Amino acid sequence: MPKPDLQELEAFASVARHRSFRLAADALGVSRSTLSHAVIALERKLGARLLNRTTRSVSATEAGDALLRRLIPLLRDLDETLDAVRSDAGNLAGTLRINCGLGAAAILLETTAKTFAELHPGVELDLVTDGRLIDIVDAGFDAGVRLRESVPQDMIAVPFGSDVRFLAVAAPGYIEAFGSPLVPDDLHRHRCIRHRLPSGKLYRWEFEKHGQELAMNVPGSLTLDDNRLMVAAAVGGLGIAFVAEYFALEDLRDGRLVRVLDDWCPAYPGFCLYYPGRRHVPSTLRAFIDVLKRQNTE
Repeated sequence: MPKPDLQELEAFASVARHRSFRLAADALGVSRSTLSHAVIALERKLGARLLNRTTRSVSATEAGDALLRRLIPLLRDLDETLDAVRSDAGNLAGTLRINCGLGAAAILLETTAKTFAELHPGVELDLVTDGRLIDIVDAGFDAGVRLRESVPQDMIAVPFGSDVRFLAVAAPGYIEAFGSPLVPDDLHRHRCIRHRLPSGKLYRWEFEKHGQELAMNVPGSLTLDDNRLMVAAAVGGLGIAFVAEYFALEDLRDGRLVRVLDDWCPAYPGFCLYYPGRRHVPSTLRAFIDVLKRQNTE
């Protein structure tokens, strides 16, 4: 009986973990057809069905579950061994996958990413900015980026950058026409540009002053899911937006936007790169963290 090859085993493990041929194919950088043929070949060689397939879902069979439990640590050990060889040779290669929001990605691109690319040209940096709060281990990421207060407790966190503020901003013309809110409750009489989160829920605007914390749903006839679009809408006079300061800085400097309720918008601890501490840290991630820490102390 022919033995399974590594490509077939990796294909099965990826499909079983993602429960999707499409997501697994994207993660491995191959076509769904290639992935399907690899899994079928593995099942044929083992003489067992490993996956239950329907038009809407994929799940491991009992035999598939048993194989996956034993296969994952073996593949991880192999990755660590190959990773150590590359590291010892001083020539890093491979892909470093980091899940983060758009604002954090922009900061990394302006700072760490350039230096990292110059030092390690053989590493492909894959920044995924879908904005969802996911389990980075289950989703196959090496690391993630969140605000410090949102990092899971079982993760190792590496702070970077400065504190973060979320600001309420509006165009001067809007303020002239409708006035400026003096307290958060005044927003109920204004046009607000609301923010829809990746989960589908509307973001509740959060304010704080003298220890008083407020989280409120605001009224509005416009809802968007991107900070840049919210800033553009505010510049266009469509209402008051509540966005991360980073996205509004240029328009604030040039006078296209003004701050409102500024004394209700304190700074919060900034971003952290985080990763699981219970498993091997890839040399590509260690190298990225080294650059991140070095730039954070400069």
